[in-house]
Amino acid sequence: MVRRIVIVGGGSAGWLTAGLIAAEHQGSALQVTLIESPDIPPIGVGEGTWPSMRDTLRRIGVSESDFFRECDASFKQGSRFNRWVDGADHDYYFHPFVLPQGYGEVNLPEQWQAQHPQVPFADLVSFQPHLCVNGRAPKQVVTPEFSSVANYGYHLDAGKFGLFLRKHCLEKLGVVFVADNVTGVNAHDNGDIASLRTAAHGALEGDLFIDCTGMQSLLLGQHYQVPLISQRHVLYNDSALAVQIPYPGDDTPIASQTSSTAQSAGWIWDIGLPTRRGTGHVYSSAHISDDQAEAELRRYIVDTGGPTDIPQPRKLSFNPGYRAEFWHRNCVAIGLSAGFIEPLEASALALVEMSAAMVSDDLPATREAMAIVARRFNEAFTYRWERVIDFLKLHYVLSRRRDSAYWRDNTETVPERLAELLTLWRHRAPSRSDFYRIEEVFPSASYQYVLYGMGFRSQFGAAKPGQAAMADSYFREAATLTHKMMGALPSNRALIDHIKRHGLQKI
Repeated sequence: MVRRIVIVGGGSAGWLTAGLIAAEHQGSALQVTLIESPDIPPIGVGEGTWPSMRDTLRRIGVSESDFFRECDASFKQGSRFNRWVDGADHDYYFHPFVLPQGYGEVNLPEQWQAQHPQVPFADLVSFQPHLCVNGRAPKQVVTPEFSSVANYGYHLDAGKFGLFLRKHCLEKLGVVFVADNVTGVNAHDNGDIASLRTAAHGALEGDLFIDCTGMQSLLLGQHYQVPLISQRHVLYNDSALAVQIPYPGDDTPIASQTSSTAQSAGWIWDIGLPTRRGTGHVYSSAHISDDQAEAELRRYIVDTGGPTDIPQPRKLSFNPGYRAEFWHRNCVAIGLSAGFIEPLEASALALVEMSAAMVSDDLPATREAMAIVARRFNEAFTYRWERVIDFLKLHYVLSRRRDSAYWRDNTETVPERLAELLTLWRHRAPSRSDFYRIEEVFPSASYQYVLYGMGFRSQFGAAKPGQAAMADSYFREAATLTHKMMGALPSNRALIDHIKRHGLQKI
């Protein structure tokens, strides 16, 4: 029987996993133990989440008000991409979190091209880009916790988030915490992990071991030697420089979106937290030196109103890719130990949520059932990692930039799966039939936002009768909602300040 789960590694991945499993199995005989080294600091920088994080936090049982107070959190309503299409200063588009008005009811891209091709696609079919441009929050002070007026995720301080989750897991969910270093692995005769040797607590036995040890992948990568399938030939970025930027004043507006601004050999992220901006440069070490990348980052910070005397940025290196297997015998990897691809669409925490939820929902009752669950898990997450790679590569493939070898090289390597879809989309818009699984990583609406935001044009045939009028009604509906929400929603900072002082109403 599977009764003892041992999670190795804390941080966002370890404590999210512990929280989801413990919350979903409260009252059972299941014991969840998390061992975390006191000597290894978390990698976490400022991070973005998807709207799915709201459901995850609610499943765990935390208060959204406490989350905002303790994690330096802010609202995120999507992503804005600057200078990705042709590199010009006015070049931008949005990938918002809400579906287009009338999505699935009418061919919106067709009628956008026919009626309003001069208007950015997302700006026409959705109210959310306008909320972002004007710094509006996605809800009102009277909207209950985790509920929304406009769909939203979060920006957060990853280090504080891990501590927040740890406190909740220990105080509310009965997770057993061991602060110690793992020094070795003891195996059963059949190859399963029997226990972990620790420096101060002896051997910790378990039935299922979850590897959340980050890029060192202590159990799956080092012990079981499950290889990382590199994606460097598709997505070139393998380095990042991260830095925290102070606001000029306490009343500085907080951005409602993640901004991604393309550079000569990568891109710069910019997220707004209540106390600071989190900024960093993701780039390809094969196309630009660290010094050149840092110079571009410093120039961007000054150009966006930041100081000239920033701290020395922190250098991060990674090999983009994912494991050949994620669940091997009685060990499953979640988080960076399973793989990492550049943070362009903030998929890292979303994959942690999906992984932890599937482990919890499909938790095998016995070792015999574990092999079946493992096979299903591996199939699901191989598919999901491939979809992440396709979606991120879409941003690069469609760019018209040819001003550096980096951008030229990016158009020459297109995954076969993505190339096939682009062939289909020359004559029709991305649709639900292209992404048929119940739990897709990115819905077809996201592909529409990026595809047409990047300037792609489909050669549609004759429109069905009534499509023009129907689409126009949805375009006007989006405009009406924009006007209504602009007058009713507070600023991001105003709502966050209210939450810190008074909290939100619980559902």
